[in-house]
Amino acid sequence: MSFDATPPARWRKSARCGASNGCVEVMRLDTGMICVRDGTRADEEAAGVLEFAAPEWRLFAAQARGGRFDRA
Repeated sequence: MSFDATPPARWRKSARCGASNGCVEVMRLDTGMICVRDGTRADEEAAGVLEFAAPEWRLFAAQARGGRFDRA
């Protein structure tokens, strides 16, 4: 058994979601791209996946943490 292989990418969601399925799920690919999908529709083929380059994702995450997308 070799341990040199890259583990397969997996979907993950924030620990803040708790038992809720109402969160988005995120996966980092070997290419560095970040994929995002709707966790409530994860089993549906037509759910759709958005892909972002790592710099785009970092900018979005920083703006979200800074409150840019908070509802007024």
